[in-house]
Amino acid sequence: NSVPHAILGLFKSVIQARTSQFEAYSQLVVKQSDPDIERSNASHKHFIDALSEAFNALGGTEWDEKQRAGPASTDPISDQHDLDQLLFANRFATLNVDDESDRENEDQSDTEHNVEIQPNLPSRKRRQRKALAKGKQAKERKGATKKTNNQRQQPPLPEGRSPESIAIESYGIIQDKQSIKTEYFMAVHSLAAEWADLREYIQGVWRDVAYDGLNSAVAGALSKMAVNMIERSAAAMFVDFPDGYDSFETVINTCTRGNRDINFKIRIMVYGGDTAPFLIPATAINITEQLMIHAYQDLLDFVEDFQKNGTGKPTKRMLKELNKWDPSLDLQQSSDSERLQWRRCYTINWLYDLVNVFSSLVVQRKVIHGKQHESVDWTTATSWGNGRCLYGLGEFASFVTQLAMQKPPSDIRHKVLPHHVFQLQCIVDSFATSRGWTVNGLNGHILMKPAHEFRSRRDIDRFLDRDHKRPLAGILLGTDLLNRYYRQDDILHDDPSRNEAVEAMLDSLKADYLHCLRESKDMRGSSIPPSRFSATNPNGLWEYSPFLCGAGLAEALVDAYRYSMVALDQFPEAILLVHLHNMLVQTGRIPRPVTGTLYTAFEELFLIAFYPECKVPTTNFGAALQARVVEASPRRSAPRHSGRGTLDDVMRLSTTRFFKNKSFLLACEVAGWNIDRVPDSDLNLESFLVRYRICETKHTVDPVTGLRRMEDTALVNRMRARGYSDEYLASGRLFQSSRCNADQRLREALKKAGSRAGYIAVDSVKTTSIQSHAYLTGRDLLHLVRRDIYEDVCGMVPLSALNYMGAMAWCIHQLGRMEIELDKIPNPLYMHVYGTRQKSRKQKRFDLVRLAVHGQDEECLRVMARELQDDRSGLHNFLYWGLDTSPLLEKIEKDGWRSNGPCTVM
Repeated sequence: NSVPHAILGLFKSVIQARTSQFEAYSQLVVKQSDPDIERSNASHKHFIDALSEAFNALGGTEWDEKQRAGPASTDPISDQHDLDQLLFANRFATLNVDDESDRENEDQSDTEHNVEIQPNLPSRKRRQRKALAKGKQAKERKGATKKTNNQRQQPPLPEGRSPESIAIESYGIIQDKQSIKTEYFMAVHSLAAEWADLREYIQGVWRDVAYDGLNSAVAGALSKMAVNMIERSAAAMFVDFPDGYDSFETVINTCTRGNRDINFKIRIMVYGGDTAPFLIPATAINITEQLMIHAYQDLLDFVEDFQKNGTGKPTKRMLKELNKWDPSLDLQQSSDSERLQWRRCYTINWLYDLVNVFSSLVVQRKVIHGKQHESVDWTTATSWGNGRCLYGLGEFASFVTQLAMQKPPSDIRHKVLPHHVFQLQCIVDSFATSRGWTVNGLNGHILMKPAHEFRSRRDIDRFLDRDHKRPLAGILLGTDLLNRYYRQDDILHDDPSRNEAVEAMLDSLKADYLHCLRESKDMRGSSIPPSRFSATNPNGLWEYSPFLCGAGLAEALVDAYRYSMVALDQFPEAILLVHLHNMLVQTGRIPRPVTGTLYTAFEELFLIAFYPECKVPTTNFGAALQARVVEASPRRSAPRHSGRGTLDDVMRLSTTRFFKNKSFLLACEVAGWNIDRVPDSDLNLESFLVRYRICETKHTVDPVTGLRRMEDTALVNRMRARGYSDEYLASGRLFQSSRCNADQRLREALKKAGSRAGYIAVDSVKTTSIQSHAYLTGRDLLHLVRRDIYEDVCGMVPLSALNYMGAMAWCIHQLGRMEIELDKIPNPLYMHVYGTRQKSRKQKRFDLVRLAVHGQDEECLRVMARELQDDRSGLHNFLYWGLDTSPLLEKIEKDGWRSNGPCTVM
């Protein structure tokens, strides 16, 4: 049978991966002269040779030559379903796995792997393998006469235990101890290469924040995604190994064979133009830096020191080291050792502040009632945390606090996982980068002048706008104004408890922003030690951590969006004005559309929330308003919020009636910052992630007409509703028409993305199953979603950047101005709704606009049209950061793949 190209591709990738590990092991043999490593490497080389021989026997050599010559030809097994059938068909059905002759042949084999059947049948015990006879016993067995038929033949398998009934998942590989070591070394090697690559990319993102003005919320979100990638990679790798193999300590000991001072060298093959490939001379890399050993050791030293005192203050010995830290040290003029010491002191000082702030609620409120700190469960999910401590790093802070509060002496090394160290390394790198210092495995320390005009809290300050520099844009003033109007609404309807729930909700949100974002609660006069940065900046926890500010801002934007959607859903003012504005424009009472206003922006961003079936009405305006608002009777009660100040029952906006759109940040947060788990339904159709997923979606080709038909997925159906044809979607032009087309590496990833499907589309772009993202590296995937985050936070689809609180307050203000003008006339329709006999009306504004939209009073409509025309507030007035007109997005398009140098692979 012809071998599918996908099988050969998998075969080759396995051989390449194992060869890479063999070469890395060979370096260790030279460095350490370890006989155990040498024997292991020899065994591994034998296995690689066997794989290579099998690859060639299957025609791999010819296939490889064709691959190098040009694009792969169409695969005869092109449908993913057919390929799955090929891969997972039970080809053992006709084999007798317990045949004596097979056992004898198995005895004579000298491989490191053996096949075993392990039926996954919970109601029956697994059959135990009998020990294989060896030596003299084997010879005696060969010469023995045949016995009775019952003894000579294998007894039939019981019902349900036939080979045909055994699931393919039950077939496994028995590995000896040496092969497990090889497999584990391959796993940790791959993990270390991944975190080195992601660390370099995240450093570049924070460099853009400090030097090019990139919004820190974008970098904070990308950093969260990178941490999640490392966590998922480690979990996927270590599930196949015994318990205890997942700790960071075990990982680095495996990589270095216990010698953390060992030096590795890297050789790079360079391809360029018409010249033949050539090797750059071997270059030594700093393995301690690449394995993040400095950050790990600083964490261990901090925990040990914290446990000794137990007061939140460093020991005297540690103080002598930490007190020398100078935030303004000239790193360019410092030696490597001085820079490393400077970074170490910063790390430990910052961790002290983090733990002290995070534990402050327990210490101050005496929740533990005299119990020791180590008896407290410091996870964020427990009931002790009835108030927020800080935005952005709740889970990481709880983990570090849990370690620090253990009763000494305690060995916490087995609890520290790779993603914990990676996150700490990114936190430290964000500040070092703002000071002009980045680290690259190949080039070492890279230094430049510090970003003197950069402040870590720059974007948070604009979001909060405490000084009211842009009154409609700051979240704090917007919240105050909205609450003020709600209290006026209570008076208007003579119901003091009418908006009580939502007022409490907004007060809770404002309190969190004031005390847990940008700065921590004032701890003076309490039992909490002062900040370790008090000598230079009492708020050093935030001011000296761009990572905390960026991650905190991203989380704050998600909370603001959640609360805003609940408020918008509870109160009809925004819906009323959008419908009224559309009616006045369509009927010519407003000469031309008021473009760029809040109402047109609302209409574009939340079309489904305002109009049934997403169709803007041109007639029957009253019926359209009635159909939308009366879909569920307006209610004036907000969901009860939890003690932590977040809305547990609207985390996914599942309880809202109209405003169900998720911002990209919210969609990612709900998915745990795992891009693969973000459902298609939560994505904007204009997002780059949607376009990539469309390119990954399978399609079929009609053999007669040659027309392509996309698989009927929810995402494809949404695109069809937008007017896109299957032929256009299958061609890949949707993605190529975007700005992503400038990225050659992303286009190459797309070419790989359909190798299993076998269809060649425009520009050799192929297709495969949706949401796999299998052909994008972690760096590539981060760069892809970086564009969507940017658009969401400060781009052209700014769902997370719009100050909905201020916008709602403005809508209520506009309706109030209309009411004042109508009362001056006095207008009959207005008096009919607001008259003294109408005190019992529960929705006066809704009734006024509903009757006006029905066209019952021309005078009322003229007044309303005049007020809307006099409204000069544009969308940019309600954006936290205004419209971003900087050339940064263009820079992202051109330099998005930039790095300090080639990715370092040990």
